[in-house]
Amino acid sequence: MTPDPLAGLPPRFLRTPEAARFLGLSGRTLEKHRTYGTGPKYRKLGGRVIYAIEDLKAWADLGVKTSTVDPGVGTVLPAKRKTAAGRVESHSHRR
Repeated sequence: MTPDPLAGLPPRFLRTPEAARFLGLSGRTLEKHRTYGTGPKYRKLGGRVIYAIEDLKAWADLGVKTSTVDPGVGTVLPAKRKTAAGRVESHSHRR
């Protein structure tokens, strides 16, 4: 039997539940980000969604700040639908 060349290596791709845990999010929040286009890059292999660890890190790094006044390098948007004007739409149901 030939030894597995990948044995002992850390995973390079994570499914949604593992990717969400990696980011400290719920799986549902990560799914919403994917639906609204506000989340990390992902790949589809057949019907499976997978995330590269480096893409998860790059997306999380958009939110890196050194203080509350630091504009940072980018923004991690909330998992909300964007309007045609590019604004994030609120899903609150006020009556």
